[in-house]
Amino acid sequence: MEQKFFNIDPRIEALAKDAEKVCAEAFARTEEIAEYNSRKVLAAFIHNGVSESHFAGSTGYGYDDRGRDTIEAVMAEICGAEDSLMRHNFVSGTHTLTTALFGVLRPGDVMLSITGMPYDTIQPVIGINGDPGCGSLKDWGVEYRQVDLLPDGTPDFDAIAEAVKDPRIKVAYVQRSRGYSLRPSINMEVMEKLVKTVKENNPKAIFMVDNCYGIFTEKVEPTQLGADMVIGSLIKNAGGGIARTGGYIAGRRDLIELCSYRLTTPAQGKEVGCTLDELKNMFLGLFLAPNTVCSAVKTAIFAAALFGGLGFAVNPPHTELRTDIIQSIELGSPEGMIAFCKGVQAGAPVDSFVTPMPSDMPGYDDPVIMAAGAFHLGASIELSADGPIREPYAVWMQGGLTYYTGKMGMMLAAQTMLDDGVLKL
Repeated sequence: MEQKFFNIDPRIEALAKDAEKVCAEAFARTEEIAEYNSRKVLAAFIHNGVSESHFAGSTGYGYDDRGRDTIEAVMAEICGAEDSLMRHNFVSGTHTLTTALFGVLRPGDVMLSITGMPYDTIQPVIGINGDPGCGSLKDWGVEYRQVDLLPDGTPDFDAIAEAVKDPRIKVAYVQRSRGYSLRPSINMEVMEKLVKTVKENNPKAIFMVDNCYGIFTEKVEPTQLGADMVIGSLIKNAGGGIARTGGYIAGRRDLIELCSYRLTTPAQGKEVGCTLDELKNMFLGLFLAPNTVCSAVKTAIFAAALFGGLGFAVNPPHTELRTDIIQSIELGSPEGMIAFCKGVQAGAPVDSFVTPMPSDMPGYDDPVIMAAGAFHLGASIELSADGPIREPYAVWMQGGLTYYTGKMGMMLAAQTMLDDGVLKL
């Protein structure tokens, strides 16, 4: 006799079945992308001769670390780039982005964001907010400008073409994912047009992409379309839920070298940096990443169908092509956000007994609520949901190491909202 395991209202069970039915086409598309990317990753492992001997870590300075050099060659091939810097030393995606920005920008240069205001945690790095004198780009004499998005949340190509003509523009910066906003994420069709617009009007500008949440959601990466650099975190997509920490920068060889000088020291750059016991996890996580990302994308699609069917505004809808793993759901009130996150936490394999509550967090202006019962702290390739307590009272959920557990997390979110009186059926 089958056990139920979870006490889900039959009406929510029925709605979940209906949601899965309408997701069939989107699921098939996602699985086809995952198969393509799995072949791409397998080919890169084979071409670069990955061996068991590459899993042995180094200590101290890390001179002549064959595993480190090999995984960076694998990552470069996957991204269609000349080189990559893929290290456990990066403590977060924001740290990886900071290393890239400080690596290539110099006093007097201008950083131009062409996708509007970057998300909260990178703003103090730039110097948009945060304490004066904290060591931001602004403190070091780097000027920041931005081209705002159009009212529909899409890039303003005419304004970008004009703004990037200034020869002082050193970096044209793109945030691929939506962050804590409701604008569309930048898919590869739009990305290609952005690259062309920038390069035609300022060939010397470095086209840099914050690729967090995006790698392996489509068949091509921005560097295959002409972007000079892509940056991401290993506790998001690229680590496959296995890598315990770290980040990656892939792109032009000369730019990767500059970034390595920022991570380690000038002149030594990529030649140093021990890997301890992290290499096997990084190799395995990267190998599994296309399949793990597929589960996360399918979870997001299901969430859009389920909560869209319950009458909530969802962005993107379940029918839309995906370019990241993030799904936003407007819940209409702080109580709705809290109940949703309580349900997600209750469906986590780790710390399911914890009750998430809004609190102040470094880098954010508003209290933030986070549900994240993860094997790796803060790993948003594992099912999580979070958002600042501010209008329109939306949560941004992402991740799901397996589709089936991700689906259950979304059903438990709906059930908790029903139990707490913020969802009416």
